[in-house]
Amino acid sequence: MKTLNWGIIGAGRIAHQFASDMAVVSNCNFYAVAARDKKRAVEFAEQYDAKVAYGDYESLYNDDKIDVVYIATPHNFHFEQAKAAMLAGKSVLCEKPITVSVEESHLLFEIAEQQQVYLIEGMWTYFLPAIIQAKKWLKAGRIGTLLQVKADFGYPLVYAPDSREYSTDLAGGCVFDMGIYPIALAHLFTEQSPESIYVSSHLAPNGVEDEANFIFNYSEMTAVLGTSFRSKLQNSAYIIGDKGYITIPDFWRASECHLYELDDHKDSFADCRSTIGFSYEIEAIANDILVGKLVSDIVTPEMSRLFQQHIAWVKTYI
Repeated sequence: MKTLNWGIIGAGRIAHQFASDMAVVSNCNFYAVAARDKKRAVEFAEQYDAKVAYGDYESLYNDDKIDVVYIATPHNFHFEQAKAAMLAGKSVLCEKPITVSVEESHLLFEIAEQQQVYLIEGMWTYFLPAIIQAKKWLKAGRIGTLLQVKADFGYPLVYAPDSREYSTDLAGGCVFDMGIYPIALAHLFTEQSPESIYVSSHLAPNGVEDEANFIFNYSEMTAVLGTSFRSKLQNSAYIIGDKGYITIPDFWRASECHLYELDDHKDSFADCRSTIGFSYEIEAIANDILVGKLVSDIVTPEMSRLFQQHIAWVKTYI
């Protein structure tokens, strides 16, 4: 079986989770990691059995043995890092949000097309079996006509203006960091852009938003969404139709979903996985690249550009 060699940019929490899950994917090999701190990169490589550790990103981009680069750095670095990797001929999986502006997202996908390399935003939620099952129930008419999507994602984070989450220099704020999840989920199920939006927000002392609630109004549907650094939210999603509804606990990392008709529980699904859940995304992307595809059918360039547009609309009213 042909395998792909992966390089990881960044050695933070999400990179650890990603590397851990890659170990169970048969067509992928974690080959190299790069971090600004060489010691940190070496420790990361040793923990996950990578062959190479770099103390700079350029060396990883230029390593001929690497097929795919996974970017797990703060949001505002994504554009330049993804660009550099693609110009070096690498396919790229870039964590969400793929960029911090609509213009940057357009440019990245233009570069990918010019270079004829694969580029995808890391919306791992879309690849989770429970999310896919919920979409199947909706398509099969199990809850009737879709009327509402409700989803929120929030965890309390102590205010620290120099932290990645709050820093004005690192595209801080809960909308980019956590709000991308409910925004993307709303698009997955509505398959539309809102016709109007309403936003209510709270700002941290340095001016970045630490809480935001927003309503997306569509022609026949509504999405009620929220995100917060101030409190632990339910972090669940509800997909509501005129005949029933679907609940998805911890939707952003969903492992289960449940179907109801009015008050009656009708069906449930659980994936019983042993991984965090990144393995589904990793395997699907590897399969795409190995057969020569340049874009994903699950997280398309058009979707990523829409995520950026919807975030921009929300940020306009904060």
